Amino acid sequence: MKIIILGAGQVGSTLAASLSSEANDITIVDTNTEFLRDLQEHLDLRVISGNASHPDILTQAGAEDADMVIAVTNSDEVNMIACQVAYTLFHTPTKIARVRSPEYLKEGRLFHQEALPIDVLISPEQIVTDSIHSLIDHPGALQVTDFAGGRVKLVAVRAYYGGPLVGNELHTITEHMPGIEVRVAAIFRRNRPIIPKGRTVVEADDEVFFIAAEAHIRAVTSELRQREKRVRRIMIAGGGNIGTRLARSLEKQYQVKLIERNPEQAACISESLNKTVILHGDCADQDLLTEENIHSIDVFCAVTNDDQANILAAMLAKRLGANKVLALINRASYVELIQGGEIDIAVSPQQVTIGSLLAHVRRGDVVKVHSLRRGAAEAIEAVAHGDRHTSRVVGRRIDQIDLPSGTTIGAIVRGDEVLMAHHDIVIMAEDHVILFLIDRNKVSAVEKLFQVGINFF
Repeated sequence: MKIIILGAGQVGSTLAASLSSEANDITIVDTNTEFLRDLQEHLDLRVISGNASHPDILTQAGAEDADMVIAVTNSDEVNMIACQVAYTLFHTPTKIARVRSPEYLKEGRLFHQEALPIDVLISPEQIVTDSIHSLIDHPGALQVTDFAGGRVKLVAVRAYYGGPLVGNELHTITEHMPGIEVRVAAIFRRNRPIIPKGRTVVEADDEVFFIAAEAHIRAVTSELRQREKRVRRIMIAGGGNIGTRLARSLEKQYQVKLIERNPEQAACISESLNKTVILHGDCADQDLLTEENIHSIDVFCAVTNDDQANILAAMLAKRLGANKVLALINRASYVELIQGGEIDIAVSPQQVTIGSLLAHVRRGDVVKVHSLRRGAAEAIEAVAHGDRHTSRVVGRRIDQIDLPSGTTIGAIVRGDEVLMAHHDIVIMAEDHVILFLIDRNKVSAVEKLFQVGINFF
């Protein structure tokens, strides 16, 4: 697939790294020659220096025969104009744009072929907000991802001493929770993947990925660690786009406080939120945190635009007694360093966002993609089409499907029915199949499995 990525920032460069390893023809455009030089040294792709919305730059990038333009520069206006140019001059089939401003997003009439011809809108701030909200709703989870419209979730949990399943074989989970359907998709032990079997013993500090219905998530999580109390009080550090969106999303269910150091911004936020308590001050001010009873806070979320400020504020909040702390971290190298120490969860915006983009790039009918473990693993929701003669999966039992190594099928969604994967389940046409790949380099092989033969058409 020939793809032009406009913007070599964190989202654009992460996406380029992901796609360039999958035999795609990638060209990336940016005005920052230093970013481009660094990408070209490390990845197999073309780079073009220039304004992403200029027709001559898009021509140099090969827009005449591109399959897709993905506009993820830091400017909403450049992204929107670039898609308009790609549509008008080059008839590019698929146009994806990152649009951050709520003022644009709330005007749905703007985005259609007769106005701004953008096929897919990506709002990273909203995606990150939804991700953090899911983590708060599911205490103990490191990552929560939705499939099949939210009916099925893939959850990552760190196993601790005290969890009933820790030290026991996986097959005993049915004895602990009779009537609850759950499938363990993968286990990472000391950063090495394990394909789980019934006799696999769960060890403390394992990172366990399991698939279950929403109603069963809390019960399964409690098998892997001591049951955590429900969240009631939340403190948010940072009143930018994500902090404000997060407060608005959470204040209906929880008691929320938000700290913002800019007085004008704090005043503006207070007018837009209903129940959130707005505090003007420094989120790394020990006296302020103590005065606001940080020791009684269930979750402290540091979501400013500064990685270092987020790390310091989260560490301070933890030492002052906050039960759990979460930090928004843009630099990928920091995520590996800090998560699991004093900071319970590190959220990478680009890794959360990239799944939304990959779902539109994958071949075959892939409706959902989630990037896992900082991009090393991936979870996919693919739709099976065709019949036994035109498809490699339809009409076959799961144990008859030639899955790439390190790939497991976790669940099948058939109409309104959710089936946890067992070896003797037969895949039917239009089933939504949820797969876990411990090695994302196997993605192309999985895509081929779900592509139908020419006879289907």
